[in-house]
Amino acid sequence: MSAEIEMDDRLLAHLRLVILTKMRNHEAFSLSWTMEPGQGSGRETLWVHPSIPLRFRFYGSRPAAINRAWIELMVQAANRGDLRIMPEPASDVDN
Repeated sequence: MSAEIEMDDRLLAHLRLVILTKMRNHEAFSLSWTMEPGQGSGRETLWVHPSIPLRFRFYGSRPAAINRAWIELMVQAANRGDLRIMPEPASDVDN
C-alpha cells in the first residue's frame, strides 16, 4: 500500500533531514501528526523503517532555509520513538 501525504515544502525539508538521518543510522520510529479539519480531523501515525521506501516530493524549486532549532526538536522527538509534526520555533533560521 502506498499513500501520498501533502505538506508544506518548508516542513517537508525539515522532516526529510530528520528522517534520512534516522534511516542512515538504521533506526525505526513512528511519525505522527494531527489532521486539519478539512481532511476530516483526527490523528495519523506512520511507521518509518529503513527497509520501507520513501519519496520526498517538493513543489517548489528552491531549497528551504533550515531552522536548526526545529530540527533539534524533531530529532529529540524521533529519538524518543515518535517524531511529531510540530510548529516551527521562531529562532535560528540559517541558509
